[in-house]
Amino acid sequence: MSTVILREFSLTYTQDTVLAARRYEILTGTLKGFDQTINLILDESHERVFSSSQGVEQVVLGLYIVRGDNVAVIGEIDEETDSALDLGNIRAEPLNSVAH
Repeated sequence: MSTVILREFSLTYTQDTVLAARRYEILTGTLKGFDQTINLILDESHERVFSSSQGVEQVVLGLYIVRGDNVAVIGEIDEETDSALDLGNIRAEPLNSVAH
């Protein structure tokens, strides 16, 4: 099943991608490559850090490699919807770690 999803992404390498990693991280960036174990290469990547007292902080990561076993969800960002978000006014509890 992962292979089918990633084949779709191989056609949209220039599109911004959102990734939810198992270590309670939300990463965004441009998908530059992947392999059969879903190891991913993201360029121009950012981590979105949530806080209940401040807005969402975007930490610049640059070129970033994510091991496939840390990937929980991957999808394409709708740039129109994402640019309409006011991340400075969004408040949320930080994400908890995944319980196994």
